[in-house]
Amino acid sequence: MKENGTEAPARYSKFAKIMHWGFVLLFAYGVFKQVENLSELADPSLFKLEIVFAGLFILLLIIRFIYVKKTQQSALPENTSKIQKTAAKLVHLGMYISLGSIALTGLLIGGLYWLGMREGFIMDVVISMHEFAVSSTYWLVAIHVLAAIFHRLKNDGVWSAMVPFSKKGT
Repeated sequence: MKENGTEAPARYSKFAKIMHWGFVLLFAYGVFKQVENLSELADPSLFKLEIVFAGLFILLLIIRFIYVKKTQQSALPENTSKIQKTAAKLVHLGMYISLGSIALTGLLIGGLYWLGMREGFIMDVVISMHEFAVSSTYWLVAIHVLAAIFHRLKNDGVWSAMVPFSKKGT
């Protein structure tokens, strides 16, 4: 099937779509329940929840990365410029790295807190790394969403490959 004069992009599997939108919800939950102050980690139940959440997040991120790399193809049409294809790959890889970094630095913050290193240079550096990962993720997600909107307007089928609502060009 052709869309807009180009080969229709590959459609993602149902599992890939569930993982994609599941991560949207998981990340939103993480942002919503974030620790505002290190002293909150003194609550053992919250501390355990943070460790379980970060560990589960990393595990699911690894599963998703492997699954997508092994089984899915880009929805970008073949005639997409090399620069745009490279940018898409870099943004996606950047999101995996920044999301993983959020969880890993969060675990490191928790570990340092548990060891009694609740302030000082090392904790400040790890918190800065964590904040950088969070900011990077926000920027990369914004770029990803803007690119999705661009493809929606372009009507090249990329939007329809992953978005389960407001389909156009299908």
